[in-house]
Amino acid sequence: MKRRRKRPNWFRIIVLLLLISAGVYLDRVIIPSIPQPFLPTATPTRDPESYVVEAADLFAKGKLLQAIESYTDAIQANPNDPTLFIERARIQIYSGKYDEAKTSAEDALLLNAKNSNAHVMRAWALDFQGDFLAAESGIKRAIELDPNNALAHAIYVEILVDSYHAGTGVFEDIEKAIIESRIALDLAPNSLESHRARGYILEATANYEEAIVEYQKAIAINPNIADLHLALGRNYRVLGLYDKSVEEFTRANALNPSDPTPDLYISRTYATIGEYAKATQYAETAVNDNPEDANLRGNLGVMYYRNFQWAEAVEQLKLVVSGGATDDNKPIEPIVLVTDTRIAEYYFTYGLVLARLNRCGEALKIAQQIQARVPSDEIAVANADEMIKICQQKLAASPTPELDPPSTETPGPNTETPIPVQ
Repeated sequence: MKRRRKRPNWFRIIVLLLLISAGVYLDRVIIPSIPQPFLPTATPTRDPESYVVEAADLFAKGKLLQAIESYTDAIQANPNDPTLFIERARIQIYSGKYDEAKTSAEDALLLNAKNSNAHVMRAWALDFQGDFLAAESGIKRAIELDPNNALAHAIYVEILVDSYHAGTGVFEDIEKAIIESRIALDLAPNSLESHRARGYILEATANYEEAIVEYQKAIAINPNIADLHLALGRNYRVLGLYDKSVEEFTRANALNPSDPTPDLYISRTYATIGEYAKATQYAETAVNDNPEDANLRGNLGVMYYRNFQWAEAVEQLKLVVSGGATDDNKPIEPIVLVTDTRIAEYYFTYGLVLARLNRCGEALKIAQQIQARVPSDEIAVANADEMIKICQQKLAASPTPELDPPSTETPGPNTETPIPVQ
């Protein structure tokens, strides 16, 4: 009556154990490794420091826009580091992107309101934007936070000089700038900005040969910054070293082709030595780089006038005086006549060409504006008198309008006051 015990089926048991083991392996190893649908695939994260190294290398090579992009990548990888925003702001300033530099500096200040260099970069950007009072306030705050910040003392030099030239500063600011430039060099004798600042104040005080030495030292630190070559070229030009000045402006142009400033300076340099055809060519290039800039239009108008292209001169100078629009309908804001040598030049050149084209009604209005608004500008007033004289001669010679043929005479004391080219 006893029940016989069945023998265990070891084959079945082994198969079950294998299936259980396979299920555990699948659950713990295979399934976790399979990407889940609708989720992004994981990618390796790049070290933020590598972006910084890359940006510094690009800056040294003069590839400023690429350097800005690398710092932007570094910020995206590490958005809580204010030094990344500060370095990006510095390169943005050298690239002429002053609004963006100000924003970068302000972003750094949001992360650390007591960061001295963040205040420096914001003040530097404000200086380039012409807000000298705010720039000086910011740079003083930077020095207050760190009295030994050489960069702050160097940028303070530039703010003081620019403020004085703009008429918002006083003569004592120049003395202060001299002192600040020496402090910057004492604190950081191998800094690009220290030598740049020292060169800037030496240039402002007409010590051009010494300024050249300082700019050359800055260029030796980094030869690929367009701004330094522009500064060196300006000083060569003042000393009459025109070949050297054009060479430096050309280097600046190669480093930053979209900037119209090198072409403007080359245009002025060729005009200084009477090569108006070349001057006109570079003036046209400058306008092509920034068609909305009325100052560039004014320079082009002056070069057209000097090259006896009077109809073209009127077209450009009218945009300066009355405003207008570019070929693609972007506005060109007129420039108000104020006590400024360059602006006065645009106005009296416009009046002279109008007078020579027998458009005396318009020319006499320009003459009256000059006499009323810039009576202390002897060159402008003399040219206003010349407009009146030309119109009187035309009225006496013929009651009907006539076009004068272009004169090939060099302007002199008995015709019109020569236009100074700076």
